[in-house]
Parts: sequence; structure tokens; C-alpha cells
Amino acid sequence: MPYGIPAHARLCPNCDGFPVVAIASGTRRRDGARALLHVTCRVCQGTGTRPARRREASRV
Repeated sequence: MPYGIPAHARLCPNCDGFPVVAIASGTRRRDGARALLHVTCRVCQGTGTRPARRREASRV
């Protein structure tokens, strides 16, 4: 059963819901493991969601 994203939580348009990525730098540590850089989305600060836009009250 697929789960849905709550209405109050929208996916971040910049990272598409993948806010943290690991980038291989190409260098290796002494034990042979690759050195990774963990980078977070600057727009959503690593949450993967953006708040819904506020709707202004219509003036009558």
C-alpha cells in the first residue's frame, strides 16, 4: 500500500525530496574506504519538504 505525502508537507522543488546526498570525492582513506562528502539542500535545510504557500484573504 503506497503512502501519500501529507497535504501540509510539499516536496522541495530543488531537491525533489532527496535532501541529503553523499558524493564520493575520489580519494581513499588509509583503511581503503572512500572519502564521502555529505551535502544537504540549501533551500529546505535537509528536510526534503517546503511549507505550503499561505493564501491571502481576498478583499471584498
